[in-house]
Formats: sequence, C-alpha cells, structure tokens
Amino acid sequence: MSFELISLETVKEIAHQYGYWSVFLGIMLENAGIPIPGETITLVGGFLAGSGELNYWLVLGSAIAGAVIGDSCGYWLGFYGGWSLITRLGRIFRIEEAQLEEVRNQFSQNAGKAVFLGRFIAILRIFAGPLAGIARMPYYQFFLCNFAGAATWASVTVSLSYFAGRLIPLDQLVGWAAQFTIVALLVLVAWIAIPLVLESRRNKLSARD
Repeated sequence: MSFELISLETVKEIAHQYGYWSVFLGIMLENAGIPIPGETITLVGGFLAGSGELNYWLVLGSAIAGAVIGDSCGYWLGFYGGWSLITRLGRIFRIEEAQLEEVRNQFSQNAGKAVFLGRFIAILRIFAGPLAGIARMPYYQFFLCNFAGAATWASVTVSLSYFAGRLIPLDQLVGWAAQFTIVALLVLVAWIAIPLVLESRRNKLSARD
C-alpha cells in the first residue's frame, strides 16, 4: 500500500540502506496492520535484485517470511481483542451487534478465499489477518492459506519487478501495481455489496407482502 507521504525515492533509499531487512520488515508491518508501503518496498527489492544489487532468492524469501509473520500477528491480535474493539466501534456508529455477527459469519464462510486472495489487495492485505482471528478461523487453516497466498503474491511481485524492471521504469511498475489494487478492490466491493443490496431488497419486498 503506498502513500504520498512516503515517496518512491524515500522507499528506494530505505531499500538501498537496509536491503533484505527493509523488504522483510516493510511487508511484515504492513500485514500486521500498520499502513506502510510494504508492496512498494517489495517491488523495489525485486528491482534491485534485477540490477544485481540484491539476491533474487533472498528478496523473495524475505517477502514471504515478512508476509506470513505479519499476517500471523494480525490474526492473533484479532483473535484475542478484535471482536471487543469492533463491537465498541459498532456502538459508536450505531451498528447493532447482530449485524456485526452477520458480517463475521459471512467472512467465516469465505475465510480461506479472503486470506489467499486478499494478499493481492492492499486494504484487505492489512485486515485479512485480524478478520480471520475475529472470525475464529482455525489457525492451521489460516496458516496454510496465508502461506500459499504469501508465496504466490511474493513470487509474482518480486519476479515482476525483477524481470520487467530491466525494461520498464520502476515508477511505472509501481503505478501499475497501484492501479491493479484499485481495480481489484472495486471488484471485491461490488462482489460483496451487490448480493447484500439484492438480499436487502428481497427482505423489504417480503416484509411488504
């Protein structure tokens, strides 16, 4: 996830200075729920590997390890304290606990897909771990989905910048990744929202009858 407050040049300087640690910590902290540009740091790591400054396999391993550990931290945070926090926020925004329960149940039914596919969507990448913990997804199942998603996402991200970075400017690669994230997020929102809207309309029609 990238922010205008953290420029690409700053990310490149961090990656130059701290190498594999920047990739590991960047994606770990992002997956733990801290909104820093972990994906951009990973792209920069792959780009530096393509230019010979870093080792491809070590960048890939750092990204996978950071993603798995970060999401696991988010999972346990959600497991032990997430639900009470959400119910408090629900009371503030006048959302009934029954509605929150329904959302949690819906996530539980698709938890595996959400954890795996959420790896490719910046916002869901931050919240998938805590949501899985809140939904009481079994940790062994979460770990398998988390590891599979992390390995797939890291392989695509690092390889893309490793190979394409030799032909395409880094800032363009980062821009394309951001555009993909936006499109994927819109598709996800539509996939969730449309059935809920249709169900709400059906319930209203049934109530009138």
